[in-house]
Amino acid sequence: MNSCCFTNRMDAGQQLAHRLSTYAGRDDVIVLALPRGGVPVGHTVAQALHAPLDILLVRKLGAPGYEEFAMGAIASGDVIVLQKGIAAMLGVGDEALRRVVQRELAELKRRETLYRDSRPKPQLKGKTVILVDDGLATGSTMRAAVKAVRKENPARVVVAVPVAAPDTCAGMESEVDEIVCAETPEPFRAVGQWYDDFTQITDDEVIRLLRQATQRHAPDRDGSGAGSPP
Repeated sequence: MNSCCFTNRMDAGQQLAHRLSTYAGRDDVIVLALPRGGVPVGHTVAQALHAPLDILLVRKLGAPGYEEFAMGAIASGDVIVLQKGIAAMLGVGDEALRRVVQRELAELKRRETLYRDSRPKPQLKGKTVILVDDGLATGSTMRAAVKAVRKENPARVVVAVPVAAPDTCAGMESEVDEIVCAETPEPFRAVGQWYDDFTQITDDEVIRLLRQATQRHAPDRDGSGAGSPP
């Protein structure tokens, strides 16, 4: 077992929630999880903070043949963040990049329809938005998420992850109002290295957790209360 390790994403969410306790019980806070891996973490964080949970769809733009290398990312709201230097380094031309963007846009829209169903998108204006994922490696997807959220004029943007590459965590400090990286081990290598169980999350699990969160905060939607306690 690693010196810095989480049993699973729920354990990671519980540990992360401790770092976010100042946001508990506030009616201006919303947790936005990045599917799929960020949803179990975000669900646990939202439950601990008594906050509503929703999702922000983001897709990494993996280089053809080198999918682990992110050339950028796309997010809901037609947000595209490109790292053309990486694409050029890997010999990925504009046409190949365009094909990757189109493929990932199609997958993003598929997931948006599947996960959101008939639920409206959350109103973020004036809110404190806590963006949660299961970890940060290059930070490409989270940067796209931050850019998408900023378009909605929130009061405050907080990025919160259980584990992150030290340089990535430090590099994002100037881009958000607060960043919480519970652990920043070195050498970092990969997010999954720091979990005992890093099983891939399914669409069905994402949908189940979102439904649970929606039911928990049903009173919020009609103004009759602050939602059920966890």
